[in-house]
Amino acid sequence: MDTHIPHFSPIRRSFCATAALGIATGFALNGCSPQPPKFESTDITGADYAKDFRLMDHGGNIRSLADFRDKIVVIFFGFTQCPDVCPTSMSTMSGVNELLGDLGNRLQVLFITVDPERDTPRLLSEYMRNFDPTFLALRPEPAQLQGLADSFKVYYRKVPGKTPTSYTMDHSAGKYIFDTTGKVRLFSSYGTEAKVIASDIKKLLAYK
Repeated sequence: MDTHIPHFSPIRRSFCATAALGIATGFALNGCSPQPPKFESTDITGADYAKDFRLMDHGGNIRSLADFRDKIVVIFFGFTQCPDVCPTSMSTMSGVNELLGDLGNRLQVLFITVDPERDTPRLLSEYMRNFDPTFLALRPEPAQLQGLADSFKVYYRKVPGKTPTSYTMDHSAGKYIFDTTGKVRLFSSYGTEAKVIASDIKKLLAYK
C-alpha cells in the first residue's frame, strides 16, 4: 500500500491558503453586498445632466436639490394651461403618492413650468392644490428657462395661437427621478403607470 503523502513546499502551501482565503472573502462580499435593483423605468444612473437648479417655488422660496435630501425627487416640466399631458402626469404622481402609503413622506414632486410668462406663483400654487398639497411648483425667470432646459435635456417650444396670449407649449413629457442623495437615477416616460413608478421608488428607497 502506497502511504506516500504529497509534500507541499512552504510557498505552495502559502499560495493555497491565500487562494482559499480569497475565495472565501469573495463569497462573503457577494453575500453582504446587495445587488443593484432592476428598474422598470429607464436607468440613467451616472448621467452628466439634470444635476441641480436654483429656482423660486410658488411660495417665494429659492429651492435646490439640497433642500430635499433624504427624499426621492420627481421632476416634471410642464405648464398650467396644458390641456392633457400635464394634468395626466400630475394625476399619475398623485396616484404614486397614494400607492406609497407611509413612504409618501419620502417623496417630493416638483413641477417646473416652461411657461413662466403666464404661470404666476399664485396660479402655480392653485394648480398644485388640484393634485396634492405637498407638490411644489418651480418658476424659472424667462431668461433662465433655456439654460435650465438645456441642462436637463428638455425640449420646449412656444406654438403661436390666434392671439398673443393664446399660445400653447410643446414640451418633453417624461419625469426625472432622483435618489435620496440628489443624484438623477431614472427617466420615466409619459404614460408610465403609477404602480410602476411607485415600485421603482420603493426600490430606490430600499437600496443603499
